[in-house]
Amino acid sequence: MAGKRKSGERPKSKRRKPARLAEKLLQIRIALGLSQGELIRRLGLENQIERDYISKYERGVLEPTLDVLLAYARAISSKGRGEFLEAIIDDKINLPITSRLRPGK
Repeated sequence: MAGKRKSGERPKSKRRKPARLAEKLLQIRIALGLSQGELIRRLGLENQIERDYISKYERGVLEPTLDVLLAYARAISSKGRGEFLEAIIDDKINLPITSRLRPGK
């Protein structure tokens, strides 16, 4: 019967995953001049994710949850409101060049 899964199989996600997400998350961390551990502290996620998650996000092995993506957007935001969330998840939009994304700022 079509549509039935074998026991134990996970359903395939029909949601389109951003192709450039991993690249952009790495770009953010490098531009902020932070180690993976420092980024977790900057994002305020010390009690939510482990350092190896950052590596997995940056390699595209693991996709961050919405609250983690919002924390990234707020980290590069000039107003702290996460106004760059769309730029992070939309493959057609490049990350903005702001003082927050320049190394050493």
